[in-house]
Amino acid sequence: MQQVQTLNYRIDEQQARVLASIDGKEISLPALWLRERCQDTENVDKTTKHRLFDPHQLDTDLALTRVEKRSELRASLTFSDGYSGEYDLSEFNADFDHLDGAPAPRPWKSDIDKSVFHVDYHSLHSDKGLIAGIEKFLTYGVIIVDNVPQNLEATIEVAEIFGHVRETNFGKSFEVYSRPNSSDLAYRSVPLGPHTDNPYRDPMPGIQLLHCLQNQAGEGLSTLVDSLSVLEQLKKEQPEGYKMLSEVPVRFRHFDSEVDLVERRTIIESDATGKVTGIAYSPRLDNLPLLSDDDLITFHNARKRLGQLLSSPEFEWRFCLQPGQLQMFHNTRVLHGRTGFDPNKGLRHLHGAYIDYDAPKGRYKLLKQKMSGQ
Repeated sequence: MQQVQTLNYRIDEQQARVLASIDGKEISLPALWLRERCQDTENVDKTTKHRLFDPHQLDTDLALTRVEKRSELRASLTFSDGYSGEYDLSEFNADFDHLDGAPAPRPWKSDIDKSVFHVDYHSLHSDKGLIAGIEKFLTYGVIIVDNVPQNLEATIEVAEIFGHVRETNFGKSFEVYSRPNSSDLAYRSVPLGPHTDNPYRDPMPGIQLLHCLQNQAGEGLSTLVDSLSVLEQLKKEQPEGYKMLSEVPVRFRHFDSEVDLVERRTIIESDATGKVTGIAYSPRLDNLPLLSDDDLITFHNARKRLGQLLSSPEFEWRFCLQPGQLQMFHNTRVLHGRTGFDPNKGLRHLHGAYIDYDAPKGRYKLLKQKMSGQ
């Protein structure tokens, strides 16, 4: 679904209609739609904005019986069920904002100017700095926070600036360093290709934070890749395979001594409006679905090409995360990984945590309202 570019309203008293012009196409707003959105304090709590009535019980044959224009964006509407109320038409704008107040995502490739990702830890402690940081994150799916204190508490502090820490079977937070025979390859020194964390969980963690405490090995480069750019390319090359990755669920599994987690989901993820948001991708954890021979080949070729694109220098950014830097990324949009390293050359120690994706979006919207005096 495309984001609305232009939106205008027209009040037609003669025919008792309220019309919306959406990108040049004018539609008459249905009476039931308007009646549900009544705005008076007898029907809507002033503080919470929660309804004080049940709109699910409204009659389907509702009609507008009278429309009186008060100003360009204000009208008094009377309905066939006897209700009459004052309406501010600008209150409807949010219904047509498919980004819900967030900035539009900008897909990026490895040649992007990396300075756009960086924010300073100290700036996040002011409303202005936090808005700027969240806006960068929502736009690019990743930020690099510089000058973070090199301790475990700082990771949680940054996480809680943006949202609420989500505890999993790995704990409230987790430490990433080489541990032989660990239950997850992330805790080994082997290379890790681009992947989504926890695709076996419902819901998946929305955001991951990885804070570098030490990196003495001089190896183990961090990798990040924007799946939105990769998916644009995959759709051009293999439209049928792209469609299958969007529709056919695969089985993901993780197990250890304490839990056995299984979830089925499509590799290409979309939101309720059909807009692609990212991917659930982890070649270490998924299982090829059972399909006909031809479909299986199409599916596998698309999955294979997806993996090649994710690791292509055109899309994948490789860098050394320095002590005091924290990378925060949208788990299903910006995939992460690392190159291999020799643990005998020195300690590589990261501290991580998860938060849900809705929290920074909500804080961004509220802070913008606060800054604009609404």
